[in-house]
Amino acid sequence: MTRDELADLDDRDELYRRLKAYEGRTASSGGKGRDPVNEPMIRHWCEAMGDTNPAYPGIAPPTMLQAWTMAGLTGRPGGSARSNAYLELLALLDRAGCASVVATDCEQEYLRPLRPGDQVVFDAVIESVSPRKTTKLGTGYFVTTRMNVRAGDGELVGTHRFRILKYAPARPKRDPVPGRGPTSGRDPVPGRGPTSEREPVRERGAKADQRPRRPRPVINRDNAGFWEGVTRHQLLIQRCLDCAAPRFPWLPGCGTCGSARWEAAPASGVGTVFSYVVMHHPPFPAFDPPYAVGLIELAEGVRMVSGITGVPYHKVRIGMPVELEFQRVDEDLELPVFRGTDEEAVV
Repeated sequence: MTRDELADLDDRDELYRRLKAYEGRTASSGGKGRDPVNEPMIRHWCEAMGDTNPAYPGIAPPTMLQAWTMAGLTGRPGGSARSNAYLELLALLDRAGCASVVATDCEQEYLRPLRPGDQVVFDAVIESVSPRKTTKLGTGYFVTTRMNVRAGDGELVGTHRFRILKYAPARPKRDPVPGRGPTSGRDPVPGRGPTSEREPVRERGAKADQRPRRPRPVINRDNAGFWEGVTRHQLLIQRCLDCAAPRFPWLPGCGTCGSARWEAAPASGVGTVFSYVVMHHPPFPAFDPPYAVGLIELAEGVRMVSGITGVPYHKVRIGMPVELEFQRVDEDLELPVFRGTDEEAVV
């Protein structure tokens, strides 16, 4: 290891020590919901989500937790602005070259239902800063904040963890095109110029292994059972043990009766295309556009988003019958997809 590399490691260690010092400090405080929990907002939410649970609007859907804390277009409610400590943390990352940001995921925990008339108050803390991580987007640090949401009487009703990645963007790797000279640092415009100067079509077969890997699924405590089923070539949905309602995607509680008791049930794998889109842009290196992505309605009554195979993208139709298959996309990842079974559309 060279002297410069050792110095770089020392700098990283010092930066991480400084970042870790912000853990446990306030991210925001004194927040108050713009409106009390109210029936019109609950009804609008349920209509948008297609949620017909008869318990609403007598109580608010648990997943509305963050909605009662959001600032709206006119800015944050008084007293809930970001703290100086949180702004300092972001500025420190900016100065270290991690000026880009992307939200990565959130986790919510519900302790009791919110009811119309409840006035929500909230505060947030910087819960953790990860060690330096390298991702496809670039290299940086994951910052997690935890918001504690309380009713007006001070009772904790839920928590909301929000995670961002502050990173320095990775420099794109460009493979030289055989036979092409220097281009003054500019990328060619696809489809312009003589045929010999156009971007080559991606070759299949041996060169397909050189493409970037598909994004990995996010596996957490709520959906781990689903992905364990995929490894066994099973498509598992959940079924409530109290009202027998099926559900997908996997959730900790029943959206119909609110029960937390459930069992995993294998789906038949038979369904129809409820809706679909054809992806043309933006291009992703691990995919070959155009391709169809469908919202599949399973025979069990639940829906899931999946790739559609065995049918040219321009022949996918709403109502087309499909059947489950498992597609190996690389050495580490196999995904459930649905193959079209319409004889007139099948390749």
